[in-house]
Amino acid sequence: MDVSEAVAARMSVRAFLPDPVSDEVITALLAQASRAPSGGNLQPWRIYVVNGSAMTRFRDLMATERKMSSGEYNMYPPDLWEPYRTNRYRIGEQMYATIGIEREDKAGRLAQLARNEDFFGAPAGLFCFVDRRMGEPQWSDLGMFLQTFMLLAVEAGLGTCAQEYWSLFHELVTGFVEAPEEEMLFCGMAIGYVDSEAAVNTLTSERMPVEQWARFL
Repeated sequence: MDVSEAVAARMSVRAFLPDPVSDEVITALLAQASRAPSGGNLQPWRIYVVNGSAMTRFRDLMATERKMSSGEYNMYPPDLWEPYRTNRYRIGEQMYATIGIEREDKAGRLAQLARNEDFFGAPAGLFCFVDRRMGEPQWSDLGMFLQTFMLLAVEAGLGTCAQEYWSLFHELVTGFVEAPEEEMLFCGMAIGYVDSEAAVNTLTSERMPVEQWARFL
């Protein structure tokens, strides 16, 4: 598989098979992903992997002590404007359409959203933290690291779903992984084998044409 194939194949997987993924495979992917660009070579990402019995314990915790926290950052700017508002709205409508959830079905939509809390059935996941003293450039480094990991996962036959949703449970997650106080949860990520029979995984998100967001001077 070349890079172009991995980029085209990567998707936000929202239904996984229960087949386990070994710690060794995840370790190898993390080591490779650490070659991602990092300003000043700071390598600001701090990763906590939840797999095997740890995933079982975390799911039990979510089932018994689920407590949402106020987010420590905005996932999206308030009062989102065009064309970004339409982009966000459209992908949501398309995703719900794949699984037959109508716009009026608020309960159905909330139930699908809550599947984030089970990593969409993935057997493994990770939480990405960053030191609170780091700035926007280092947050950019996190994105490059995570994208590199996701492309390498595709090459390894795995699927992923990056989940900023977990930031809404940052206190619970921080306590579970025993992250130090100076570390802030940025996102989680589901890791596993794609359930290719799941309708929700048939969605291919749209992208704006290059002419809409790039200028050649």
